[in-house]
Amino acid sequence: MNKFFSYILKNNEKGFSLVEIVVSLTLFSMILIAVISFLLSMNNSSLKTKVDRDAVESAKNVIEKISGEIRSAKSIYTPTTTSTQLSLETSKYLVSGENSSFVDFFMCGSAVCFKKEGQDAVALTPNSVVVTNLLFVQISTGTQPSVQVSLTTNAGSGNNLSSITLTSTASLRSY
Repeated sequence: MNKFFSYILKNNEKGFSLVEIVVSLTLFSMILIAVISFLLSMNNSSLKTKVDRDAVESAKNVIEKISGEIRSAKSIYTPTTTSTQLSLETSKYLVSGENSSFVDFFMCGSAVCFKKEGQDAVALTPNSVVVTNLLFVQISTGTQPSVQVSLTTNAGSGNNLSSITLTSTASLRSY
């Protein structure tokens, strides 16, 4: 038996045995798989965070734009205002010779659009974000009318789908 072990020890001094190579490759493979899994997980987490941020930022920007226009408006133009469209009479964006103009907010496809009187509608949300709900509710409080705006946006797809609903209320200011 001692001759057998001394023979193995002598052979090990010349190189690596097949068992040592297999064990080394197995350990290396397990470490490599763990590292790749960690990197893929981090990449998915980063993508999910980006999608969440896109959905929130888009909704926030639209709500801020609509709220700003409501605050600076002269009145809510009720003939064309519905639960899905807001029309405002404003002193901004005046057409020459006029003392007021109109702006509208509404859904156009899967985006929120802003239309100034006499101009084409402009999408306020990027193509990467889908708006699934836009709702306007007029609220009467005191002498100044208010509008509650609710907006739901989706960004991403599959496991990285992010949906956010923001609601804000803005009142017309009297000047």
